[in-house]
Amino acid sequence: MSFDQELILAAISAYVVAMIALFNFMLARTEVSKRIGIPFAILGCAVQFFELVYRFETSHIWPLTNLYGSLSLFAAMSVAIFVGFAFKYDLWFMGGFVLALASGFLAYGLTWNEGYLPAVPALQSYWIKIHVPLVVSAYASFLVAAVSSILYLIKYFGERSLSKATATYGAEPNATAPPPRSIIVGDSPNLERAAAGGSMLALWLATLPTLPKLDIITYRIIALGLPLLTLGIITGAWWAKEAWGAYWQWDPKETAALVSWIVYALYMHLHTRTWFRGLPSALISVFGFLTIIFCYLGVNIWISGLHSYRM
Repeated sequence: MSFDQELILAAISAYVVAMIALFNFMLARTEVSKRIGIPFAILGCAVQFFELVYRFETSHIWPLTNLYGSLSLFAAMSVAIFVGFAFKYDLWFMGGFVLALASGFLAYGLTWNEGYLPAVPALQSYWIKIHVPLVVSAYASFLVAAVSSILYLIKYFGERSLSKATATYGAEPNATAPPPRSIIVGDSPNLERAAAGGSMLALWLATLPTLPKLDIITYRIIALGLPLLTLGIITGAWWAKEAWGAYWQWDPKETAALVSWIVYALYMHLHTRTWFRGLPSALISVFGFLTIIFCYLGVNIWISGLHSYRM
């Protein structure tokens, strides 16, 4: 096993420790879990960036010329963007999901390790050092936003189920139940009543931010990802002109990227409408990330085109 592969395995190991710790923090809100999870998440991310630099310095080949390197950067940027937003908005409860996805994509990337192979001549351009990091960072932003949206949906439908149960059976306070943790007064009266009645689901949902806060968190993360994707598409067009003689050829990858851009542009536009905020925006965010996965992996692996990894 090469040293750079050992670094990747070390990063995955750090991510798994952080994932377990932060999942425990999400469920039990124990501070020790957060204190373990945060440094291990940062450690895994730092090891990944070091591995990318090490591979470039030892091979003198840009490490993002294949899917292995691209997925490595995708995982690292997903964790880096999450950590940045988590420090700013205290989002560590999301960490288990983000790190599970990051470590999964990184492990999958290992299956595409082809060694040190340069890009084909048409792609040996300075644009590869601009375009690829931009689009991969955009994809990473959308991953973190999708996690926030999934938690929104969990809380939204969890509250609805509690509301139905409360309406049907009522909820009396349970004197032996532990006090609800971090209940935000006024967020959901039914949630508060169910938590006071000892509902474990309600007690956990009460520790999550309010639905409006989860919605605005998703919006702010997408507000980072969409400009990155826009710049990525523009630089990709310039690179295509230099490599293939045309800015746009309706290649499957280009078309899929345009579809993803339209989805997120609609999200940003419609989020200015009150009726769109909340459930519709969370659903669009999750759908948008599915289009990103299709654009990133589906097109590159299963559909023949100028961007294909497998013909």
